[in-house]
Amino acid sequence: MSSTSVGMGSSGPTFDPFDNTPELIPLRTAAQAGDWSAVRACFAGLDSVDKVSSASAVLADLAGVETFLEKAAADLPGDPLPRTLLAERYIRIGWDIRSGARAQHVSRDQFGQFHAWLRKAEQLLIEVCAEQPGYAPAWTARLLTARGLELGQAEARRRYDRLAAHHPHHYRAQTQLLQQLCPKWGGSWDAAHGFARECARDAPDGANAGALVALAHIEHWLDLESPERAAYLRGLPVRDDLRFAAQVSVLNAGHRPDWNTLGAHSAFAFAFSIGGHFAEAAPHFAFLGDRASEFPWQYTQDPKSAFLKFRESALGADHR
Repeated sequence: MSSTSVGMGSSGPTFDPFDNTPELIPLRTAAQAGDWSAVRACFAGLDSVDKVSSASAVLADLAGVETFLEKAAADLPGDPLPRTLLAERYIRIGWDIRSGARAQHVSRDQFGQFHAWLRKAEQLLIEVCAEQPGYAPAWTARLLTARGLELGQAEARRRYDRLAAHHPHHYRAQTQLLQQLCPKWGGSWDAAHGFARECARDAPDGANAGALVALAHIEHWLDLESPERAAYLRGLPVRDDLRFAAQVSVLNAGHRPDWNTLGAHSAFAFAFSIGGHFAEAAPHFAFLGDRASEFPWQYTQDPKSAFLKFRESALGADHR
């Protein structure tokens, strides 16, 4: 998609995953109807573990689906899918109660309910992983429970390593471990940046993994106080790091767009724009058009306005 194909006067973007990935609409329809057979058929039609994990996350955001998932999990005790989807839903319920605030702004009651939901999810996931040691959707969900239950860096890394032994470039799992490795969850910037670069380096050319470099820089930027925050993403070393990561991932000739590509381009568009590197942001906005992933745009006060302002700066001027 070229920059000329983007409607600069449009009312976009949409952050809705069903608008951005229409293939998921039948899953939403089936889930809202409480039709387990149709939900199962949707998952059976997915051709990659990454798609299964992405669909699991989207399904978990639909209010009330736990009712029919609980019945499916009870009716099909040998099937890992309903238990994993139910666990994902329990995690989402818990995280909604906790909110996205830093720990000092979360009440004791919120933490209590949050941990209770995560423990329910963890029990389901322990069973699934014991029965199916290579089942990536369950191990990915266990990265969220490890973080929320504060099980520590070593345990989170152990879980990731178990998954990576079977699926070494699983993007959603990588983004979840990256969060764990940030200082806000007990990690360090050396660990977070090191993991992001390791993923980008080891992935096949054209994989989404390079976007982890952008996500690590975004998290680092967010953690800084002024004036360091204002200067961080503007720095040339960070810009060059982002440039290289983009070139080996979503801008590489070998890249094949998939359900995670939108999030990867969003990460680069966001990081380059916050840093004022609009020429570098331009190809990412050209791909995105009127679509974007909610993360990391949620880190701005008004995601839609921020997206439109930055897109105009990137595509509305000649950077040559």
